Amino acid sequence: MSLREKYNKEIIPALQKNLGIKNIMDVPKLEKVVLNMWIWTYIRTGNKDYSSLKEHLALIAGQAPTVRYAKKAISNFKLRAWMPVGLSVTLRGEKMYDFLEKLIHVVLPRVRDFRGVSKKSFDSEGNYNFWIKEHSIFLEVPQDDVVRAHGLQITVKTTAKSKEAGRELLEQIGFPFSK
Repeated sequence: MSLREKYNKEIIPALQKNLGIKNIMDVPKLEKVVLNMWIWTYIRTGNKDYSSLKEHLALIAGQAPTVRYAKKAISNFKLRAWMPVGLSVTLRGEKMYDFLEKLIHVVLPRVRDFRGVSKKSFDSEGNYNFWIKEHSIFLEVPQDDVVRAHGLQITVKTTAKSKEAGRELLEQIGFPFSK
């Protein structure tokens, strides 16, 4: 059973019961998942070609990332305006559910000494942010191509109205939170 089918058949009724929601349309849903990779330090060290990082993020997400540029120059950081600083991918729909299923059941258990993700990373609207130190833990990334490990920020945007509702949604989905 895929994550989307599980959400529709099992998670919605469980959330209605646990959160005391009468209207099925008020049940929190997943809106999107955003993946961000910071490449500015990679470029600052002298490597102008970040195409391998772009390919790795495309393999991880299943779609091409967009390049994010600096909006203004900051001389203390040796940053010029319109210098590439990051890569970003937004996943919605079926790709979002497939990515989350892969993340929860395959990728996070592969992390060495993994004890769960923090429960403290929710914002006031029920969205969840966390950081993976090495993008090379994903199976899609060829280990021979990895020159330097890069981190990956993952943001899970929900329609929840509070931290508690967002936490309950992700717990029902199967996020491995630390005890």
